[in-house]
Amino acid sequence: MRIPEEPYKINERITAKEVRLVGENIEPGIVDINTARAMAKAQGLDLVEIAPTAVPPVCKVVDYSKFKYEQKKKQKEIKAKAQKVVIKEIRFGPNTDDHDFDFKLKHATNFLKEGSKVKAYVHFVGRTIVFKERGVNLLKKFSEALSEYGKLEMEPKLEGKRMTIILAPAPAKGAK
Repeated sequence: MRIPEEPYKINERITAKEVRLVGENIEPGIVDINTARAMAKAQGLDLVEIAPTAVPPVCKVVDYSKFKYEQKKKQKEIKAKAQKVVIKEIRFGPNTDDHDFDFKLKHATNFLKEGSKVKAYVHFVGRTIVFKERGVNLLKKFSEALSEYGKLEMEPKLEGKRMTIILAPAPAKGAK
């Protein structure tokens, strides 16, 4: 069984001769490493190197287990705030009628409102590939109808038997 390596150097593992000391109940400043260790030990805390690339390295007097817990918590928050991109697909045929078009338009509107991207495509089956201009017109009409809720990210593009566009949600009206 392998023990995971600690991300920070603590106490005796710190190799610098001098460190910039910070922490609660500590006078910030540059001190000798042995003095810093003694100050941390006197408070029953650990000396943790938080900025090893600084000159001299920055060390904080803190309870290490509590410090690690806070760092994990911060990482989780950052991860939770990161937005995940969801792409919803909507399929058309070159001969899609108005009712189906409106139905799919309503779904796309909802997808864009909830913040998902929409990938709309016209799938040409068999000989319908000769109606490419119908596909272009259909997708242009679709993107124009959704211009209030999303912006066109990719112009109609034919890949094999599929003509595709991608719409990204429009930024919220109140957001800057």
